[in-house]
Amino acid sequence: MIPTRLHEGFARFRAERFERKQRLWQSLAKGQSPETLVIGCADSRVDPAAIFDAGPGELFIIRNVANLVPPYEPDSAHHGVSAALEYAVKVLKVKNIVVLGHRQCGGVHAAATGAAEDTQFVRKWLDPLIPVHAEACRELGADAPVDDLCDDMELRSIRRSRERLMSFPFIAEAVQEGWLALHGARFGIADGELEWLNPDGQFEPVAPALTPLADRA
Repeated sequence: MIPTRLHEGFARFRAERFERKQRLWQSLAKGQSPETLVIGCADSRVDPAAIFDAGPGELFIIRNVANLVPPYEPDSAHHGVSAALEYAVKVLKVKNIVVLGHRQCGGVHAAATGAAEDTQFVRKWLDPLIPVHAEACRELGADAPVDDLCDDMELRSIRRSRERLMSFPFIAEAVQEGWLALHGARFGIADGELEWLNPDGQFEPVAPALTPLADRA
């Protein structure tokens, strides 16, 4: 039996949002053409669609522990994230890929503290954070407060994931051809702020208010 909370939510969705946008849903049944792929964290507090106020069909979203881009590994294993990347780029032809991290990331904290050592799958998945942790320790000192290390690691991990995207040949080719752009960002759960990764590798706060069209140069 469907859990009560999910049943209630579905009832509201059908009665309110679905009915208001039924034509949109009917058009989406024919196919999707999102312009942006977001690689976000599986954390229940960080919903890319909510953060970017995106409607149905606007974002193609991959969510995993610590919003990681895995290494390019062309073997016979099952690669869910890599498969989704390939589909988004080669089939959907998305124009942007955004690695969206967030503050207070549990996966980053686990990598910094060794909390995932007893897990079967999480520990291996977090392997890309091992060099990130080492870099943060060298920069801040191995005895730095865990919160400071995690804050630094979150940003470094986003940079590293964006770099790893270029190890996928089909992504590198699309970027070189000029029709795909790679981005990085971090969302603040407590304050709602968004930091954007600039081409120089630094993060800059995004202004929450758009400049009115008439005032734009």
